[in-house]
Amino acid sequence: MSTHPDISACAHCLCDATRKAARAISAVYDRNLAPHGVRITQFTILANLELRGATSLGELAKILQLDRTTLTRNLEPLEAKTWVRSGPAPRDSRSRIVSVTNEGRAAVFAAFPAWREAQERVAALLSLGERALLKRLAHLRPPQ
Repeated sequence: MSTHPDISACAHCLCDATRKAARAISAVYDRNLAPHGVRITQFTILANLELRGATSLGELAKILQLDRTTLTRNLEPLEAKTWVRSGPAPRDSRSRIVSVTNEGRAAVFAAFPAWREAQERVAALLSLGERALLKRLAHLRPPQ
């Protein structure tokens, strides 16, 4: 008799399945956006900054559901390309404000048709119910 638990249920792990799906979907977007020199993670940052305007690093991290370290790491190549700029907040120099530059705005607009094509390609693979489920999953928050 084995003293180990039966871990066969792990073969149906919802977290693993979701992560695999996310990687597959990201690959479609990354492939489409590659000619524009941007990955989907970077495009998402640029698009959010374009839509929202200058945003504090902390607020942007919340919006994107990223920790600040991951967001900072994703911002570095965008800053190197001069697509975003960051600096101290006017009222609190401990807080950083991030904004899209004119070059970044041009990059996101140029890449938008490729993003739209990827969006349509992924949507075509999913039923309406699956798309609705993805939208619901995007609103999940970890327990506090």
